[in-house]
Amino acid sequence: MNPIRTTYLTASAAAREVLGHPEVARRWDEPSTLQSFSIRGLAGHLVRAVGSTVAYLDRGDPDGAPITAAAYYAQAVETSDVDAALNVSVRERGEAEAKDGYQALIARYDEMSGDLQMRLETESSDRKVRVYKDLVLLLDEYLVTRIIELLVHTDDLAVSIGIPTPQPHEAAARLAIANLVEVALVRHGDTAVLRALTRRERDAVDALRVI
Repeated sequence: MNPIRTTYLTASAAAREVLGHPEVARRWDEPSTLQSFSIRGLAGHLVRAVGSTVAYLDRGDPDGAPITAAAYYAQAVETSDVDAALNVSVRERGEAEAKDGYQALIARYDEMSGDLQMRLETESSDRKVRVYKDLVLLLDEYLVTRIIELLVHTDDLAVSIGIPTPQPHEAAARLAIANLVEVALVRHGDTAVLRALTRRERDAVDALRVI
């Protein structure tokens, strides 16, 4: 199995540790640290980082020229406004994922994770998936986007239930950070990103805030 797939599975296992913490079940109906997101909805959204991969693989290998992980985020994530239609629908899907309760959600995560581990061992390096907004990515590029989601929302969930966030695996963190910076470059260009990193007083567009 190639390094991106191994890194994805490592990030998925780390997310499972937080999902399995007793505080998630105990505080299931409480608000999360994210505005307008309950803890159950956030947990459901985190589970979708595995579930969406399974679902897109089930659609078969699509035609079309694939785009990068950074290009995906630049096109798919349109706004950080929590009341925008995109972000409302994200919360609704997270709630729907969690509608059968905590134990059912955990069982589904474990089942999908086991299925995905076997599939990632056999899918070819040129395997493509058609995802949100009909965008086509190589499977491994899509997994990069899922690594980002797993790391970000594992942190969100840990903070929401009041436990320390697990230290992310170095390979996962470096991959996520590099690709998020690439999203910023796609959206805002080199000068804006340089200013965000070194001259924040000139960072008029908040260039490093990309999702």
